[in-house]
Amino acid sequence: MIDMKVMQEAPVEGKTVLMRTDYNVPLSEGQVTDASRIEMSLPTITYLIARDAKVVLLSHLGRPDGKVVEHLRLDPIASQLSELLDQPVKKFPDCIGEEVRHGVAALQSRQVAILENLRFHPEEGANDRSFAAQLAKLGEIFINDAFASLHRSHASLVGISEFLPSYAGLLMQKEIESLARLLKDPERPYIAIIGGKKARSKLSTLHELINKVDAILVGGGVAFTFLRAQGYAVGDSIIDETLLDDTRMLIKKAEEKGVSIFLPLDIAMAQAATAKAETAIYQVDDIPAGWIGLDIGPKTITAFAKEIKAARTIVWTGPMGMFEIPQFSVGTRGIADALAQTSAFSVVGGGETGEALTRLGVADIPSYISTGGGACLSLLRGRSLLALEVLRR
Repeated sequence: MIDMKVMQEAPVEGKTVLMRTDYNVPLSEGQVTDASRIEMSLPTITYLIARDAKVVLLSHLGRPDGKVVEHLRLDPIASQLSELLDQPVKKFPDCIGEEVRHGVAALQSRQVAILENLRFHPEEGANDRSFAAQLAKLGEIFINDAFASLHRSHASLVGISEFLPSYAGLLMQKEIESLARLLKDPERPYIAIIGGKKARSKLSTLHELINKVDAILVGGGVAFTFLRAQGYAVGDSIIDETLLDDTRMLIKKAEEKGVSIFLPLDIAMAQAATAKAETAIYQVDDIPAGWIGLDIGPKTITAFAKEIKAARTIVWTGPMGMFEIPQFSVGTRGIADALAQTSAFSVVGGGETGEALTRLGVADIPSYISTGGGACLSLLRGRSLLALEVLRR
């Protein structure tokens, strides 16, 4: 953790403040379906409004790959923000250019505006200095409140700080403070719960977590690569053949360090990943060909819950199954129910896991739900993040 410059120290009164947010939220038919990330940015926005600042919000949405993609415009987010703030939020048609400069200059104190999707410009992802300079010319102070994007070295997160005095927003501060409890002498036993679709996105993190935790519970799609590495047949479940040797090395490393790795005992399976498909519970040593693993089974939930209830510190990233389909959300809900029965300090690593808990109506159970999955994991791995380094005092 670093000693950050925080927005409470910034002379924001009456200034034009550029505030980087992460409004990469799910949409359906042009409507925001989960406004959690937007809601969590409100304290910083209202802090600035109360000090007569002009607030200009910067965000990305999806992966448009440097091109304008109509369904990834930020109009639905501007509309949602207007409702939440109970005041109009002006939406600009781009994030740079003469029209935007004139529009920002015309803003009055306490007004809020949002620029168009930053990722419509390839220069954003490339951390292009000229692009960052154009963004910076729109404001006088930069506030980074986009914790979920902290692991990205993009122009609006890193390059812009070369041109403007930069500070951490209220959400950024809250995220860092919460994660610090996992890094600074966590109370033990300390366990990690790892799920999600793909092993590749989690394996490097697991290599680091082995040095920090006492046990690891592996579910979700990640578990099938582990099971396959142990010699189990996994039917048509998702595995990454290129990671099998690395997974075996990880398991051996855990054994050497005395860290227990708990894998599923049984699996909720189907012949297709659909709500109408035939489903069944299979033991891991009896998985048939042609079936797909889509959730952990009841024996696994019971075994994982036992470890969770004995823990004092817990980090959880990745749902236990395809929670979007009700019959495969049982494992994720079971883990949440186990968390509810412990007084351990628990942090959920945002992203898809936070979305799952919100959808299941159990988002109030963990001690803290981070807005960022990748950013959370990067910090837990002890990686140096440029977007955080530029906020250093």
